[in-house]
Order: sequence, then C-alpha cells, then structure tokens
Amino acid sequence: MHLTLDGLKDKEAWQKAGVKLPAYDIEKVAENTKKSPVWVHFGIGNIFRIFIGGIADRLIEEGALDKGITCVETFDFDVVDKIYTPYDNLVLGVTLKADGSTEKQVIGSLTEAIKAQSQVPADWNRLKEIFTNPDFQMASFTITEKGYALKNASGEYFPFVQADIDNGPEKPGAAMAIVTALLFERFKAGKYPVAIVSCDNCSHNGEKLMSSIVTMAEEWEKKGFVPADFISYLKDEKFVAFPWSMIDKITPRPAESVEAELEKLGIEDMAPVITSKRTYIAPFVNAEGPQYLVIEDKFPNGRPALEKAGVYMTDRDTVNKVERMKVTTCLNPLHTALAVYGCVLGYDLIADEMKDKELKELVHRIGPVEGMPVVTDPGILSPEAFVNEVINERIPNPFMPDTPQRIATDTSQKVGIRYGETIKSYVAKYGDAKKLEAIPLAIAGWLRYLLGINDNGEAFERSSDPMLDSLTEALSGIEFGKPETVGDKLKPVLSNANIFGSDLYQVGLGERIEELFKEEIAGAGAVRATLVKYLG
Repeated sequence: MHLTLDGLKDKEAWQKAGVKLPAYDIEKVAENTKKSPVWVHFGIGNIFRIFIGGIADRLIEEGALDKGITCVETFDFDVVDKIYTPYDNLVLGVTLKADGSTEKQVIGSLTEAIKAQSQVPADWNRLKEIFTNPDFQMASFTITEKGYALKNASGEYFPFVQADIDNGPEKPGAAMAIVTALLFERFKAGKYPVAIVSCDNCSHNGEKLMSSIVTMAEEWEKKGFVPADFISYLKDEKFVAFPWSMIDKITPRPAESVEAELEKLGIEDMAPVITSKRTYIAPFVNAEGPQYLVIEDKFPNGRPALEKAGVYMTDRDTVNKVERMKVTTCLNPLHTALAVYGCVLGYDLIADEMKDKELKELVHRIGPVEGMPVVTDPGILSPEAFVNEVINERIPNPFMPDTPQRIATDTSQKVGIRYGETIKSYVAKYGDAKKLEAIPLAIAGWLRYLLGINDNGEAFERSSDPMLDSLTEALSGIEFGKPETVGDKLKPVLSNANIFGSDLYQVGLGERIEELFKEEIAGAGAVRATLVKYLG
C-alpha cells in the first residue's frame, strides 16, 4: 500500500490494516480549495499535520467545511519536496495510546503545499492570489516562537531581517517579511479583513505575531515602501485581527517503532527523512491522543466552524487563563522537574520517570498540592481534571518517545514562568512562599543538574541553554561530594529576578534551596537520598 491518492483506491487493504480513510472526495475538496482558499497555514511540520490538519479533516468529514488548508512553508522547502509532493499532500496520523495500541487515519485536508519564495514567480504569484481573494478568512501559524523574532540579544535586527527591511515587500525572504508583504497585497486589493492566528506554544502569541508584522511594516514605511495607511490597517482589529491562542498536544519526532508497525501492515515508503535544514520528518505523524486548542474568537472576515472539531472559541482573557493554568501549574512545571531530575538520575524516557515513586510524588506535590491553591481557573477547562490527565495518562504513556534531555533545553528561560508565577501567587496570598516544599526541591534539582554530574558522580552532557555558560561560571568551584564548597555561590543565581521572577531570598526560599542543594551534592546517591527524605 502506498500513501497516495492512487494508493488509497485499494480501500479494502487499508481497512484490513486498521487505517481509517477520509469518507469525503479528497480531490473535490482540493479543487474547491484551490479555486477560493479560506484558510492558509504557515509552518507545515508535525503538530500542524496531525492536529490542525486533523481539525480541518474532521470538519470536512462532518460537512461543516468544503475546503481544506493551503499549506505554506517559509523555512524548510525540503518538507514540500520530500513529504508533501510524493504523497499527494496526504498524512498518516498515528495516535499513541497508553495501552500500546494505536489509532491510524489518513488525513486528506492538506490540499496544496506552496514554498514561500518571492524570487520564484509561480509560487509568489499563487500566494498573492490567495491573499487578495476577498473570501480568504484566516492564516494560522506553527513556526515556533523563534519564527517571530526580529532582533538578537543586543537589540539589533538579525542580518536576514535587516535584508528584508532593505529589500522591501517585493523581495521578502523570512516568514515575518513574507506575511507582511502578503498583507500589503491584501491591503492594496481592497483593505479586505482577515485573521492572522498564531498557534505557537508561547505566551501572548497573537501579540508577538502582531508586533513583528507591525514592526516590519513600520520599517518599510520609513523607507517609503508602504504608506502610513497600511500600518493603520494592520492595527485596526476590524480589518486585521491577531487572536491569541493556547495549543497543547505532545507530538514527538517519528518513532522507529511506529515506522516498523506500519511497514509490517504493508504500508510502504514510511521511512523518516532528515532534511538539509535538519528537520526530522516522516510521511506519518505520531502523537498523543489528548489535545487542546483554545482560540480568541476574533475573525473579522468569518471563520470555519472550529468549535465543531473540539476547538474552544472564547475571549482573550480566557485564553490567557488557560495558557497560564497549563504553563504555570498543570503541565510545564511538572515536565521541567522530571527533565532535570531525569537527567541526573539517568533516565532516557520521561514516561519511565512516572514509575519512580519519588519523582511521581514530586510532580503530584508541584501540581495538585502546591499549584492548585493558587491556580488560575479559566472556567472552560477544569484545572483538576487537566492536571490529573497529565499525571495519570499523558506523562506516563510509555509509547510517547519523549526524553528528559529534550525537555531540559533552555530551562533558564522557563523557570521564571513555570515556578516563578506560583511563587508570586503564594507571596500575594500568604506574604511569603515559605509554605512551598516541592517547588524549592525542583529548583534545587535544576541547580544540581547544572553541575553536569549525575547521581553516581559521573559527568553527563547538559542540554543547550542560552545561560549555560554564565550559570556554569557562577557555580564554578562547587565540588561534588563537598557541600562546604557551596559558600555564597548560589546567591547571585537565586536572587536573580530575571531568572525566577523574584529574588528567592526575599520571598523566603533562597536559604531553603541552598540547604536542599547541599544535601544533593553530598556524594554518590545523595540526590536519591534527598528525594526519599522529603518525598518518601
């Protein structure tokens, strides 16, 4: 069996393999979409294909939508050439269940794949045609937070961004310039309304996307490329809206076990590829079952009936509350604790850590015990139900190939939100944060991780982090097995409000974290002994 339109004609073989096929006419939907697209998506990797693509697939299946999604890639054009074109834009979605079983379905809603290349007339003219169509409703994004970044740490434009500013809207190269140029075409065609929807996993994502696009337009105005009216168009929500959203679905890289299962069923050519831009991608996408997408309902030119596919459509304040619930209490803080302790204790799979009595107790105390008293309840989702699903179903799923090493990446950029916000809430509620016990243990575990020495006293490789060099320097001189070498070395780190959101000594936690850290560096087995002492 081949994942192509022609290959799907052998319906009996796919059914025998346990794969659900689209009940709708894929080619007819593609024809409708190409004539008058209503939905474009930028960033056409794994989470888009199974989650956003799955939403459109369900709406088409139920008769709530007669068009699919136009897929646009701005960064890694190999994805179009190697994953979309050879498979007729079809995707094989594989849901990984905790009992080891899988659900498999072909998603047929991705009707066209375009490379965003302004120097290639056919591609660029097609994008202009889409964006100048009065019926076009929305462009959504999963390009990661880095895709919106215009400036480096020094506040200077990246060279590629400066080149886009200098070249103007006729020759954009990177994502933000491309989208701004296409919105300029829509403005010139008749100031038609549209929604520009970030579905990236970052706080205030709509605000970030708007800021980058408006900044690009303002720089072009300074150079005379665009009129001031264009800036006004972008800033007027009656014309261009930038809804906020919260997205949640764990979508790991394609697993060898899934590839092997599909080939055993007779589905050919499922091997992943590694592109020239180092994207690891396959004709199939494997992901967990639970998924959440909450979007601010601000679409000035109308929208698909997204709520019919399980999307929560609401207001900005509720989106913000859901995002805060997830990131500060119910998911991300638990992941970070498991990541740093997993590396120190020698784990290679997050799911395996949930079989560890002390680590399971640690995440229980961070979320349900310490987080719940100050959680932001968004109303549309139950924090208790959400965190229970995370602890009892999502993280322990042994068939989710997610690693502590991956999640430990960039921890210095995360702890201020994942722990700092709960700390602030305790200070506001109780005057200080001394009631907290598990969160100080998680922070001590991160500092212990930063030594790069596991619980057996052996060196391990730490994950990348923009502050890794400066944190390593701050902790230099601290010796494994010699708690007396700690001295005052932790004070500059624990008092740094830029890292934690507050001075941890002022909120009553600094000294406690120092004590825990000293216990954890006492010698081989000290991390485990400390966890048993406080969590056993």
